[in-house]
Amino acid sequence: MSTDVLTLTQWLSPGFPVGAFAYSHGLETAIADGRIASVRSFEAWLHDLVAFGGGRADIVLLGAAYRAVPEDVPVIDATARAFAASAGRLRETADQGQAFCRTVDAIWHTRLGALCYPVAVGRAASERDLSLDLTAALYLQAFAANLVSAAVRRIPLGQTEGQDLLARMAPLVTQTVDDAMGTPLTDLTSACFAADIAAMQHETLYSKVFRT
Repeated sequence: MSTDVLTLTQWLSPGFPVGAFAYSHGLETAIADGRIASVRSFEAWLHDLVAFGGGRADIVLLGAAYRAVPEDVPVIDATARAFAASAGRLRETADQGQAFCRTVDAIWHTRLGALCYPVAVGRAASERDLSLDLTAALYLQAFAANLVSAAVRRIPLGQTEGQDLLARMAPLVTQTVDDAMGTPLTDLTSACFAADIAAMQHETLYSKVFRT
C-alpha cells in the first residue's frame, strides 16, 4: 500500500486539527430558515454545492495551486480570498488553511506559510509529490462529509441517513473532480447564489452553533 493514501487520509480526516467541524458553509442559516428540513432538501443543497458551488471551486483552486510554480502561489491564494462570497466564507477558508499549513509545516517540514485551505492542500500535495487526482477526490469527499456532519447535528438527520447520503454522493464527487481538473483558474465560477446569501446572513444569525 502506498503511504500517499495514508498521508492524504490523515490530512483530510475529521481528526486533523483544522477545525472543520466549526463551519457549516452557510448551511446553518438555511436550516434555521426552514429551507432545509429533511434529507431530501439537504441532498439537493449538497449536490449543488459540490457540483456547482464552493466544492467545485475549491477543486479548481487546489488543482491550480498543485500545478503552479512557487512564484505564482500568492496570486492563486489572493484569487481564492477574493472569490469568497462573504466575510464568513473568507474566515472559513483562511482559518482552516492557516491551521492546515501550521500542522503540515511542523510535521512534514514543508514551508507553506499561511494559505487558504484548498490552496494549502494543493501546495502540500505537490511538495510531497502526492497524486493530484487522489488529493482532489479525498478533499471534495471531506468537504461533503463535513456538511453531512453539520446536517446530522442540526436538521436533525440520523447518522445512518447521513452516511447513506454521503455514499450516494461518491459518483458526483468523482465526476466533479474530473470536470474541475480540466478547468483553468480563469474559468473559476460558482452558481450557488442561495448558499452565498445564506453564508452572508449567517453573520447576523441570532442563535448559532457554527462559525459560518
